[in-house]
Amino acid sequence: MVFKNLRSIREDKDIKQREIAKVLNVSQNTYSQYETGTIALTAEILIKLADFYHCSVDYLLDRTNNPNDK
Repeated sequence: MVFKNLRSIREDKDIKQREIAKVLNVSQNTYSQYETGTIALTAEILIKLADFYHCSVDYLLDRTNNPNDK
């Protein structure tokens, strides 16, 4: 499943995939696969991303259009 907000928030903040991959301690290729839905996001990765972007997990999962909706 592709989550458009996951890619969108990264691009809006002008961050490269390799930078996020480093934060998550995964390869750039693995992070790319998260964005394209090739591999599933784990709860641990979702929480790290939400903390990094200061947004809700629901926003990253396209369950809301408001990044601050908690």
